Amino acid sequence: MFFSKFVRRIYDAVIGLSASRYALGWLFAISFIESSFFPIPPDIMLIPMILATPKKAWKIASVCTIASVLGAYLGYAIGVYFFQLIAEPLLNFYGYLEKFNQFKNLYTEYGAWIVFGAGITPFPYKIITIASGTVHLNLIVFTLASIVARGLRFFLIAWLLKTYGEKMRLFIEKNLGWLSVLFLILLFGGFLLLKFF
Repeated sequence: MFFSKFVRRIYDAVIGLSASRYALGWLFAISFIESSFFPIPPDIMLIPMILATPKKAWKIASVCTIASVLGAYLGYAIGVYFFQLIAEPLLNFYGYLEKFNQFKNLYTEYGAWIVFGAGITPFPYKIITIASGTVHLNLIVFTLASIVARGLRFFLIAWLLKTYGEKMRLFIEKNLGWLSVLFLILLFGGFLLLKFF
């Protein structure tokens, strides 16, 4: 199956990259841009990096969390200062503009919970960071919700992989094909959830 072979090549390449001296820099960059405009979550690099170097699990999760929260500020700034120039075309591109306008009203009451929920799930976090800036969600609330949600997500992954590392690595490698399909379903499911609800 072409898809399985393709995923296996990517997985092997990322495992190789995760042991390189530039791995943390790449992880930082991907985590940063994912919070504002990049469609692929950092988990795709976080997981093989921890599997390759489990002793650095907490450091890797820390880099991922810090970069993701810093990147969230870029998304927030896009919402505040560049909504019409950048955010509106980006939301249009993803097909989210109409739903986004309806979604803004929820921020008045549930802003912190919305940021938190998006931060720990496959839901597209960049949409939430931009939305938070557009409605001028309290920056302290936004920061705290982002730190807790992203930290919880990435440190939980780190703990699971550190605790069950070899078993988890064997499980992932044995089931890589269907796990990749499941990952894609979850990723696109997050996009569809926003589109239809």
